[in-house]
Order: sequence, then C-alpha cells, then structure tokens
Amino acid sequence: MALSEQKSEPGAFARWWSRSWHPIVFVVALAVVWWVVTEAGWVKPYIIPSPVDTWAAFADNAAYLAQHTWVTTYETVVGFVIAIVIGLAVAVVMVYSGGLEKTLYPVILFAQVVPKIAIAPLFIVWLGFGASPKILVAVLMAFFPVVISGLSGLRSADPDVLQLASTMGAGRFKTFIKVRLPAALPELLSGFKVAATLAVTGAVVGEFVGANEGLGYVILQANGNLDTAMLFAALIIMSLMGVLLFGLIQVAERFLIPWHSSKRDLGATTVRL
Repeated sequence: MALSEQKSEPGAFARWWSRSWHPIVFVVALAVVWWVVTEAGWVKPYIIPSPVDTWAAFADNAAYLAQHTWVTTYETVVGFVIAIVIGLAVAVVMVYSGGLEKTLYPVILFAQVVPKIAIAPLFIVWLGFGASPKILVAVLMAFFPVVISGLSGLRSADPDVLQLASTMGAGRFKTFIKVRLPAALPELLSGFKVAATLAVTGAVVGEFVGANEGLGYVILQANGNLDTAMLFAALIIMSLMGVLLFGLIQVAERFLIPWHSSKRDLGATTVRL
C-alpha cells in the first residue's frame, strides 16, 4: 500500500472557514435553542430573556453600554500589560537565580490561591473607588499565568544551543534575546491567552466590589432591577471582549512564531492511502 501526498493551496477564506466553521455552527445552534426555549415560554423572561429582548437592550442602551465597556476595556488592557511586564521580569529573575525562585515561588503560589474577590474590598479601602483597585485585581488575576508560562518557556531553550552561544562569546543578555526568548515565545503566548481572559474577569470582579461605572457595575444594576436582558447584554459584551483579546494574541502568534508546529497549516495537506 503506497502513501501519496497531495498538496493544495486553498484561499485565505477557505482556510479560515475550515478552522472556524465548528464554533460558528455551535454558536448559531446555541442561539437557535435559546430562541426556541424563550419563544415557547418554557422559561420566564425574568430568568432567561429572549434574543429579541437582549438585542433590544443592546440597541436601546448602545451609548450607555459603550461608555461602560470602554471603562472595563481600559482597566483590562492596563492590568494585562502590567501583568505581562511584571510577570516576565519575575520569571526572568527566577530563571537566572535559583535562590530567588525558591523564595518567590511559594509566595506567588499563595497569592494565586487567595480568592481575589475576598481581597478586592481591601484594595477599595487602600486605593479608593477609582480605576486603580480594578486594575490591581486584573493584574493579580493575569499575573500567575504569565509567570508560569515564562518560567516554563525560558527553560525550554536547548542546552546545546545555550552552550554553543556561550562558547561563541555571547553574554547573558545576548543569549537571552537570541536564544531563550525566541524559544520561550510559544509557551509565553499561550500564557498570554489565558492571562488576557483572566484580566477581563479581574476587572469585572473589581467593579463588583465597588464601582459606579464599568460592565461589572452594569451587571450589578441590572441584577438589582431584575433586568435580565440588560444583564445578558453586558455578559455578552464582556465575553466578546475576552474573545477579542484572545484573538489578537492568536494573530500575533502568526507573526511572532510562524515556524512553530501549532501554526502550520495542516489543512492544506491531505494524505491518501
């Protein structure tokens, strides 16, 4: 039995559709089920609003939702960027210093297991009701995945390549830029994806505790007024925000690590028996 490999070059839309049609079909099917359940009256509108009512909440409160979405987006992005900067710095320090790793790692792990919603009120007391406590919660939520992926990625560099760089006279900084960082990018970017979604959650959790603006505030107000249509609208926006950040990092992967096995377009190659 012979193996023959046939390569084809589908267009960009065909490649995108081959990767995306499964989640698109699932979301459409979920929306249809949602519409059927609500239109049939199987659940009360104050429990699950219909898609029509949810869309009406979007349309009627577009400016209001846009204003609060911007606030949460700002808190999320700033917290995410700070988490990346601090997390990468801590990961680099721990990679190059075993003593500091033994000291910092248990503290970082302890800080991660503490429920953020339990300590968020302290941040309100310390920093007030502005954006700072929400950004801090977002930083804490996103920090751990960045550190863990940074540690794992920076240690994944081939020891033979590191030895070769040292033999050729490359210093620590040059070795880091030319060898360790490129080798760490696949795991780092995977950690960034997790951190981005957690940063959204962190910002909203901070708004739950004490805020007068942001999507968390909108959700609390809608919940208090039993306005489930507005609540669903805010939840959908929050979810789309996380998906958008995730997607942006995925796009960055295609430019930063096109050589990695996860980025190869396997759909263009078919193997026939």
